[in-house]
Amino acid sequence: MSSDLSPYLQPSPIIDFDHPDVATLARKLAAGKTSDNDITKACFEFVRDRIAHSVDAKMNPVTCRASDVLHEGHGYCYAKSHLLAALLRANQLPAALCYQRLSIDDKGPPFCLHGLNAVFLKAFGWYRLDARGNKPGIEAGFDPPQEVLAFTPKLEGERDLPDLHAEPLPEVLAALSSYKSWKALQENLPDVGGLG
Repeated sequence: MSSDLSPYLQPSPIIDFDHPDVATLARKLAAGKTSDNDITKACFEFVRDRIAHSVDAKMNPVTCRASDVLHEGHGYCYAKSHLLAALLRANQLPAALCYQRLSIDDKGPPFCLHGLNAVFLKAFGWYRLDARGNKPGIEAGFDPPQEVLAFTPKLEGERDLPDLHAEPLPEVLAALSSYKSWKALQENLPDVGGLG
């Protein structure tokens, strides 16, 4: 992978940390903190704990842009990863989008993508973190260099997709823009088939 971190520091229509509300929150979360670890932890815990997962909360509408996730207060894992990337990038911390391919029912096919993040920390390099939101049976945290992710691929067909993305996958954007309710999206979760 290229050592150029600049793509992971840019705003975009989806990772819109140039939106005033996102920029203000990013400054607030970083206030008084001097290390990239402390700033990352504050941003991560805010998204994990204060932004609901749309399915857990059964909330509409389906969100995508970081600023919309913040405004609505909820999002699918993909949307929550967009907000976390925006908060980190606003604080000059390189942040990428990552994906896992997981079984929908934990038994095998069908599969879907799960969205999470990676942040570049000076002491550790790229470190993955998952702000999906904790609930019974799911416990993600921030404890570098140890990854504490919500899910571990274990079944045939499940896997960690290795690429770091500056922007969301097209399959994810298509799903988030095509369905208007959390339930409709839950029934049509994006997948990458045999790719990755």
